[in-house]
Amino acid sequence: MRNWISATTAGLALLMLAAIPTPSHAQAPAYKAPKAADGHPDLGGIWEYMGTANWDLQDHPAEPGPMWQMGAIGAVPAGQSVVEGGEIPYLPAAAAKKKQHFENRRTQDPEAKCYLPGIPRANYMPYPFQIVQSPRGILFVYEYATANRMVNMGKPQEAGSDTWMGTNNGHWEGDTLVVGVTGLNGLAWFDRAGDFASSKLHVVERFTRASPYHLNYEATIEDPSVFSRPWKISLPLYKRMEKNAQLLEFKCVEFAEELLYGQFKKQPAK
Repeated sequence: MRNWISATTAGLALLMLAAIPTPSHAQAPAYKAPKAADGHPDLGGIWEYMGTANWDLQDHPAEPGPMWQMGAIGAVPAGQSVVEGGEIPYLPAAAAKKKQHFENRRTQDPEAKCYLPGIPRANYMPYPFQIVQSPRGILFVYEYATANRMVNMGKPQEAGSDTWMGTNNGHWEGDTLVVGVTGLNGLAWFDRAGDFASSKLHVVERFTRASPYHLNYEATIEDPSVFSRPWKISLPLYKRMEKNAQLLEFKCVEFAEELLYGQFKKQPAK
């Protein structure tokens, strides 16, 4: 009798499991972004990266920051790499220079001096930025240091001179905005860990509207004087959804005056 009950119970359980509907394996339809006035996907809005790439593009543990007296306030949070393959392919001499940057990051990081962030770093600093889209050009406005750049969507233009934010030429590949950046001055770092490139840097960015709430961002980085091959980063940019979302003013030079100009202060007479 006991065996018959066990068998009956098992059979009922199997029937109940068979009756439970299983999810379909069919893929959900791809997201279609709303169109802007230029007929292309609307990338307009205020966006911000939520991660640790500005501290270090590669895998890194939590650790104290360069200003030990600040304790947890200045500490570095742990983070995962946004570099495809995990490692930046430095040439030997450039790897040694990156190490020197890291050791002297408290005073040498351009961010510490409120210098403009350069590309691609401007897009993953812990501050929002706004995209304003039109058929002739796409404007990027960054809260940090009031940085900005205009992406030319017409006939490509050559860089007239080297600048922090470079010369930006864009075009559409399907629903993806592709931006080629040249004419960078080689003074910006990629992160607080000291990763860097020279003025020969060429960056190709790709912005894709992946949902109502985020963009997929990729940047391919090429500089034969620093890296053994081109390499790529990829990360999400999230839309700020507050009802009153806006860029606020962050002119940070006044907070870096001692670092910038302290050496020029008049010394007291002995």
